[in-house]
Amino acid sequence: MIEWLLTPLAYGFMQRGLLAAVMVGILCAVIGCYVVLRSMAFLGDAMAHAILPGVAVAYLLDGNLTVGALVAAVVVALGIGAFSRQGTIKEDTAIGIMFAAALSLGVMLISSIKTYAVDLTHILFGNVLGVSPADLWLTAGLTALILGTVVVLYRPFLVISFDPVLAATLRLPAELLRYAMLILLALTVVVSMQTVGVGLVAAMLVTPAASAYLLTRRLRMMMIVSAVIGAFSSLAGLYLSYYLNVASGAAIILTATIIFILIFLFAPQRGVAWSFWRRS
Repeated sequence: MIEWLLTPLAYGFMQRGLLAAVMVGILCAVIGCYVVLRSMAFLGDAMAHAILPGVAVAYLLDGNLTVGALVAAVVVALGIGAFSRQGTIKEDTAIGIMFAAALSLGVMLISSIKTYAVDLTHILFGNVLGVSPADLWLTAGLTALILGTVVVLYRPFLVISFDPVLAATLRLPAELLRYAMLILLALTVVVSMQTVGVGLVAAMLVTPAASAYLLTRRLRMMMIVSAVIGAFSSLAGLYLSYYLNVASGAAIILTATIIFILIFLFAPQRGVAWSFWRRS
């Protein structure tokens, strides 16, 4: 068993991949708690696909793909906030507009790249084993920035998420905090891009957090449990992808999904099996 665990660590790419996967697993799990509690799953999926034009522009200009994705994600997040700010249109409508526009622009730009099928596949489906030392440092820096911001703004985020009336009473800058949450979500999507790809990042945001939601009652504990599930799913999925020779991003997501199904069935108080036992 020890040899089975240590063998992959003999390779530098696996060491970097494991570190990146764990960081992304924890980050997505923590931010995913807000996504689940505020019913923002569609926003996470839209944000993931909306970074495509930034990736395409960066590729055409021979620039850094992560920087291009970062710029596109922030622009889309600010656009969603601006369109829905006055309440003239609902946030889900603004998300739909920005999602469709950004995705269409991305597809149009990518279609002009003759070799996009080879060069940009890892953007869509992830390539955690291709993480370079520079990518690892960038992931670590953005992860520390996002989690640090969550820690500092934990109480304001808690209030606006559960009691907007109290937030108004306390004169919290609700609009500014909403923009901050959108930008944090955009940054999380960009950090997760190379690990699980834009096609699967929404699942990484939602699945560990949904599992933790079934096991906990308080947001702080939900974040801790979600982070543990996210980190374990990333580690287990990466080992599975190594030994079974399958896509790493898909293996990570399927591992998280299996954990969710087990918790959904057997979670104390909320699990299906528990409810069946109480009725019988």
